[in-house]
Amino acid sequence: MTKVDMKKKNKESSLLNTAFEYFTTKGFSKTSITDIASKAGVGKGTFYLYFKDKYDIRNRLIARKSAQVLTIAAYALETHSEEMSFEDKFIFLIDNIVNQLNENQSLLNFISKNLSWGVFMAALTAPAENDMDFRDAYLKLISESEHPVRDPEMMLFMIVELVSATCYSAILYKEPCSLEDFKPELYRAIRGMIRQFSA
Repeated sequence: MTKVDMKKKNKESSLLNTAFEYFTTKGFSKTSITDIASKAGVGKGTFYLYFKDKYDIRNRLIARKSAQVLTIAAYALETHSEEMSFEDKFIFLIDNIVNQLNENQSLLNFISKNLSWGVFMAALTAPAENDMDFRDAYLKLISESEHPVRDPEMMLFMIVELVSATCYSAILYKEPCSLEDFKPELYRAIRGMIRQFSA
């Protein structure tokens, strides 16, 4: 990477990091492009070299932060030495993701308010900051299943929707119960979904 490329990458990272800080503390609607550019130490015009508007930087941030969470979970699974079934591996991934979001509730709040399937799919294909790629890890997991999985994308969509909708309330508000009390029921439901999609 040349010095010019490195400077561009640093400016983009600075804008993304600053935007995330503002979005999670001030809120998206109360943050302006001027706020982001000024705190990142660049001119407002520079912002537009990297992002179309505030919605673009928000969507890129969601994809980036989601990709980081997914990558950490995939790496944890890859380095886990215990032999597990397909269902157990899937639950291991979900549990890791849920635990990460429980530990970083501002990230949970930011992602869950703005996550759509399109943004989630962008996170799956976002360039990883290391050699791990969650989409590849997911496809590898599917290929290693004891039974063929019918429509893996639909299965993932339904599980993501279930987890994001229910864990948000359990983590932030302890509704209908604490996260630890909720997890066994959630994981039973996920196992049921996996079996529905297994041929």
